Amino acid sequence: MASDREQSGEFTGPLRRLLFGVLLLFLLGLFLLWRIDSPRVERFRAQVVDRVVPSFDWAMAPVTGTVNILRDFQSYRRIYQQNQELRRELQQMKAWKEAALQLEQENARLLDLNNVQLDPRLTYVTGVVLADSGSPFRQSVLLNVGGRDGIVDGWAAMDGLGLIGRISGVGNNTARVILLTDTSSRVPVTIQPSGQQALLIGDNTAAPPIDFIEDADQVRPGDRVMSSGDGGVFPAGLLVGQVAEDPGGRMRVRLAADYERLKFLRVLRHYGNESITDPGNLIAPALRNDPSETPETSTDTTAEGENG
Repeated sequence: MASDREQSGEFTGPLRRLLFGVLLLFLLGLFLLWRIDSPRVERFRAQVVDRVVPSFDWAMAPVTGTVNILRDFQSYRRIYQQNQELRRELQQMKAWKEAALQLEQENARLLDLNNVQLDPRLTYVTGVVLADSGSPFRQSVLLNVGGRDGIVDGWAAMDGLGLIGRISGVGNNTARVILLTDTSSRVPVTIQPSGQQALLIGDNTAAPPIDFIEDADQVRPGDRVMSSGDGGVFPAGLLVGQVAEDPGGRMRVRLAADYERLKFLRVLRHYGNESITDPGNLIAPALRNDPSETPETSTDTTAEGENG
C-alpha cells in the first residue's frame, strides 16, 4: 500500500507540472492570437466570438436576473418612501383644507352679520417686473407701470401669494418697489390669532424679524402675520407670512410671497381713509336752541321782544 502511494505521488507531480505548462502555453497563445492585427485573424476571432458568446447566455441569466431583482427592490423602496411622503403631505393638506373651510365660513358669517361694505376703490394694477436691482445694501424691483397708470408713491405691491413691498419712486412709465426685506422697510403688522401688534423690520434677509411685540408670550411659530393698516400706508388684512423662530430665539417672518419668482406684481390702489376733523358732528347734530330753555321761556322771550 505504501509503494502504491509513492508511485501515485511520483506520477502526480510531473502531471501537474505538465498541465500547468500546457495551460500557460494556451493562455499565451490566446493572448498572442488576440493581439495579432491581421484580417484573417480578425475573421477567426469574430467566428470564435459568434460561436462562444451566445452559448454563455444560460450562464449569464442568473446574474442578469439578480441584477434586475436588486434594481426592482431599489425602485420599490424609492416608491415606498415617496408614497409615505405623499401620505404625510396629504394629511397636512387635509388639515389646511379643513382650517381654510372653517375660516371661510366664519368670515362669511361675520360679513353677513356685520353687513360689511368693502371699499370699491381697493382695486389693483398689474405690472411686469422689468429688472431686479437687489444688492447687499438695497433690495427693490422695477415695474413697467407708472404715473400714466395712476400709480402713487406708497401703494402696496403684492404677488399672487402675499405682500411684496411698497411703491417708492414713480416715473411716467415705470415704478420702483421697495421690498419688505430692504433695510429701509418698516411695516406695522398684526399677528393672528392673538391680535398682537408688531413691526416688521427689513434686514436684507429672506426672513425679516419682527420687533416691538406687545406680548411676545402670546406669539407662536406658525401664527399668521397680516398688515395692520396703521400709519395709513398699507390696507389692513394683507397677508405677509408666518411667524418663525431662528436658532437664536428671535421671532422672524417667513414671507408668503415667492421672492425667487417675481414676474408679475399687483399694485393696490389705496387712497387712504377719510379723515374726520370734527368729532362733534359725528356724535350728534348741533341744536338750534339751548336745551335748558322750556317752551314757556321761549314764548315769554318772544313776547317781550314784540312789546319792546
